[in-house]
Amino acid sequence: MSSRYKQAGRVLRTLALWSACASLWCRPSTDAAGIIAGVVFTADRDGGRAVVPGAAVSLIGTSASQGTVSKETVSDDKGRYAFDALTQGTYRIEAQALHLRGSAAAESVAGRTLEIPVELKPEAVSESLTVTADGSPAVSTESSDQTVVEKSTIRNAPNLQERADALLPLVPGVVRGPDGLINMKGARSSQSGYLVNSASATDPVTGNAAISLPIDVVESVKVIADPYDPEYGRLTGAVASVETMTGNFNAFRMTMQNFMPRARRRDGDFVGIEASTPRMTLTGPLIKNRIAFTQSVEYRFVRTPVSSLPQLQQDIKLESVNSFSQADVILSPRQTMTVSFALYPQKLNYLGLNTFVPQPSTPDLHQRGDMASLQHRYTLSSDSILVSQFSYKRFDVDVTANSGDPYRLLVETTEGGFFDLQRRRTWRTEWQETGQFAKRFLGSHQFKIGTDFAHSSYDGHTRMLPVSIWGVSGLPIENIGFGPASTFSVHQNEMAWFAGDKWTPFPGLTLDLGLRFDRDGIADAIKAAPRAGFAYSLTRDARTLIKGGVGLFYDKVPLGVASFPLLPDRTIATLSPTGDALESISYTNTISGRLQNPRSVGWNVELDRQLTSALTVRAAFQERNTVRDFAITPVIESAGEGLLSHCNTGHSFYREFQAAGQYRFRGSTVNASYVRSTAFGNLNDFNQFFGNNAAAIIEPDARGRLAFDAPNRFLVWGQFQAPLKLTVSPVLDVHTGFPWSRTDELREYVGVRDSQRFPTFNSFDLQITRPVPLPFRHREFKARIGVSVFNVFNHFNPRDVQGDIDSYRYGDLFNGVGRTLRGKFIFEF
Repeated sequence: MSSRYKQAGRVLRTLALWSACASLWCRPSTDAAGIIAGVVFTADRDGGRAVVPGAAVSLIGTSASQGTVSKETVSDDKGRYAFDALTQGTYRIEAQALHLRGSAAAESVAGRTLEIPVELKPEAVSESLTVTADGSPAVSTESSDQTVVEKSTIRNAPNLQERADALLPLVPGVVRGPDGLINMKGARSSQSGYLVNSASATDPVTGNAAISLPIDVVESVKVIADPYDPEYGRLTGAVASVETMTGNFNAFRMTMQNFMPRARRRDGDFVGIEASTPRMTLTGPLIKNRIAFTQSVEYRFVRTPVSSLPQLQQDIKLESVNSFSQADVILSPRQTMTVSFALYPQKLNYLGLNTFVPQPSTPDLHQRGDMASLQHRYTLSSDSILVSQFSYKRFDVDVTANSGDPYRLLVETTEGGFFDLQRRRTWRTEWQETGQFAKRFLGSHQFKIGTDFAHSSYDGHTRMLPVSIWGVSGLPIENIGFGPASTFSVHQNEMAWFAGDKWTPFPGLTLDLGLRFDRDGIADAIKAAPRAGFAYSLTRDARTLIKGGVGLFYDKVPLGVASFPLLPDRTIATLSPTGDALESISYTNTISGRLQNPRSVGWNVELDRQLTSALTVRAAFQERNTVRDFAITPVIESAGEGLLSHCNTGHSFYREFQAAGQYRFRGSTVNASYVRSTAFGNLNDFNQFFGNNAAAIIEPDARGRLAFDAPNRFLVWGQFQAPLKLTVSPVLDVHTGFPWSRTDELREYVGVRDSQRFPTFNSFDLQITRPVPLPFRHREFKARIGVSVFNVFNHFNPRDVQGDIDSYRYGDLFNGVGRTLRGKFIFEF
């Protein structure tokens, strides 16, 4: 018996051992393999999704057993991706296709499959976002001050002109000056950069932005106050970068709006059409999941009244056609391409019409422009990409007169036909090559290297007609005569090389280091522009950041500046009461010294704090000093002889303190900011006297408050999801009035220039829209209706002032824009 019990015991012990081993073998391990999978998609404005095939998807993370993990794949024809054999850890998924990017985070995938969808958004938007574990909005880690006007704002904000650039004043520190041009962060329009899908869209002659896109194709607009990224150059101010939307690869979408013209009401009667601005946009697949196209066309006929002129002689008339075509192509899982073409002819009658310049004395501005661009992107790996881009831009301008009578400047008004007649033909071709890749040593590095070559040509013809100044006596007191018409050609080659590194030596600290070299054929010198920025997290939750930087920037030399010695010279004669010449001085157009590229040093420091998941606040300071700026001034050399000198003696500076905050709640957003700033510099800007709307009188140069200086500005705007499916978008803009100068009957300045100011500007605009159902079966038709009200409280915001001290109306203000109402109807299917 005993031997049997012993044998049984041995069997039981063996079974127990096998059972224990089996249980250990079958027990889930903390290092069991898991899977992360999902779909890559884009979302339209109504929340509809479209999958993105051929997107480059990468996974980066760490696990206890495998350490650093890095994998990459490509989404299939249904937009799906998958990573397997993953142990427990923390991972980040990043996806890229065309100029879209997206990312998502995942944790603890041990022994199970996680479904992680990744939404792609325009790169200009996703660059400024950081994904956090709790999904709350985090503070941007970009060292420079960057603000993005997103698609929802472009769609919902009140916009009288219905142009994307008209929304740039929603950015703190950006204003529309008295000449109608956008001034970003204290810089003239010609000193800033303007890009469309990374290609320059400025006029080679003036340096101003020169493109008009249908607003429906604009996905986002990003304003970079101090572009420390060395890719940005040929500027001394800020840069605005426009990204167009990607076409739909899976389904057709169309929007139509503004098909009802608006009647013109004058003297209590309806007289013709005031505006007609129909717009249509179509996007869809040419080859499903391979080639998507976008076509947008708008026709614009708009009359803008000057209220202080007679009812039937007070309209500025604009007629234009803006067309934009784009094809987005997935060549292979690693190669994508975007081809676009923009066409924007425009006729602007009565340019510069105001209280003191009636229609016959204004010029007409006819522009014909087009721009073609091809961008190819080759994804080498999950963290390396090569971008090649070629663009061609043509921009022709004709400035003509509305009357053949002699041009006369009177105390109270202007008579005769405009004096400066121009014909400009310009071309610009540009090739850019940019490579980005990442490496790890002493932290993580994201390197960017590239080169940029551009060729610009300007063929011009200028004819200047005599100008006379008439005094309070009703007699001419000064005559200005010009030399014969001139025809000329100016060309320029520009070359740039740059390299940058976004270095994260340890979590919480990011350094932006960059160096750019520029050379152009006019200044004929190589300029080195180093830049550096930082962003440091003061708290472990990355919700409090201090950031800033400093950089050296070199501006372009507009071809108009280079053509200055080729323009007609002038002779100024002072007249007696009998009409005899008391004194006569002939001025020769001269560039004093060698033309150089203006140079600026800009720096900023900023403190951002995300107080809650809904509230973010900012305090920032920025300063920019520009030297070697272009300045023009008359100089008397000897009796009867003088020089109209153009040289690099200009100097300007801009300082800004900004306090801002953003609050998000229940799908709504409120943005508020206060900006205290100073914009000071030389006042004789070249485009003021030789641009599209040239001034005939050139007084000696002086330094003072720039024309767009607004020391105090309070801005509040937002979007609210209200009951009844209403989207309410208010904008309140209050700022110090712009400066103006006192003059006498000779148009000479009296006292300090720009020492006077317009009253405080105060405007409250509002747009309300709502989706409405349409009674169509078996088809997906949608519509949005709404109303926009501009200057809701009808505040008097004058744009003209009588600054002549010899006038009986001296100091009187004119041409305020009253309350304006606009309806909206958008049809979508």
